[in-house]
Amino acid sequence: MRLSISHRTSYHYDEPPAAALQELRLAPRRGASQDVLSWDVAVDGGKVEVEFSDHHANPVQLISLTPGTNTVTIRCEGEVDTIDTGGVITHHAGFAPLWLYLRETTLTKPGAGLVALLADFDAATTDDPVARMHDLSGHVASRITYDAGWTHAASTAEESIAAGHGVCQDHAHVFMAAARQLDVPARYVSGYLFTPGNEADGAMHAWAEVWIDDLGWVGFDVSNGICPDEHYVRVAVGLDYWEAAPIRGVRFGDANEEMDVSLQVQQ
Repeated sequence: MRLSISHRTSYHYDEPPAAALQELRLAPRRGASQDVLSWDVAVDGGKVEVEFSDHHANPVQLISLTPGTNTVTIRCEGEVDTIDTGGVITHHAGFAPLWLYLRETTLTKPGAGLVALLADFDAATTDDPVARMHDLSGHVASRITYDAGWTHAASTAEESIAAGHGVCQDHAHVFMAAARQLDVPARYVSGYLFTPGNEADGAMHAWAEVWIDDLGWVGFDVSNGICPDEHYVRVAVGLDYWEAAPIRGVRFGDANEEMDVSLQVQQ
């Protein structure tokens, strides 16, 4: 499936920041499930200082804001051919060893909520590791209703479990935390999702991948109850949202910030 993506993020400040830097993880990578035909990133009100690949092999651009500017706009446009691989990515790339993906983070640290969630999950019902992860995905979805407004970008897996509500980011964090407790390496994926009839959306999507021997990395979208197919475009991976966030950074000064996002994914 050929998907066209147009993604714009604007930050407006009530006064120019003294200084600001932002890391962009907005460039899809070629891989088993996708071929990037074209991809352009343009920055108005700032400039790209350096480009590099992080330890997860994510392409990263570090940008600085133009001194005296009140607005910075980041535009991404491109075309990606996607392939339905049943969520299987196969190989591992990057400098991070597989055991690193068993490590807890601030957003995925297990607590009483996760212990209780796993107490209700019987991991021994099947010897098939893929089926077991599908069962885990369904179990997480049954405990956390997809519902916006209950959580935020810094919400932890434990907070999402306690709320019983969350969005794709929360589903991914809880699923990853649970998989790691079962000794299965897991990582967070940010990307785009093409939804026919809802081509214009204001947010990227998130799901998780787990490492399964003899297969490699396999994706699980808890929110939709499936393995990613040709409707998905992978962009960045990490131990949690913060490592795969499309834009993150730091600014100095007392300026207040407002963000505006527009996103269109169409066939």
